[in-house]
Amino acid sequence: MTSTSESRQDKRSAAKRTQQKRSSTTAIESCIQSELERYFEMLDGEKPTGLYRMVIRQAEHALLASVMAECGGNQSRAAEWLGISRGNLRNKLAEMESN
Repeated sequence: MTSTSESRQDKRSAAKRTQQKRSSTTAIESCIQSELERYFEMLDGEKPTGLYRMVIRQAEHALLASVMAECGGNQSRAAEWLGISRGNLRNKLAEMESN
């Protein structure tokens, strides 16, 4: 193992210990952290770019798709569940389809 990968492993281990100490970690937060660890491992030391935008976009896509499925495609109900206006939801769905 190289010193760079050992350093990353040490940082991940420390992050996991910190996370385990926090009793308020949600299942969603744990899932995201796990996937980010996997993503960084796949980068194999390469510097990520645009990480915030990428994660937020993917999380929003998953959220909208899941809520729309749970609401049977009913945009008014989905918007209510999400706490956003129906127009805002429609815009987000249209943007999601164009990407």
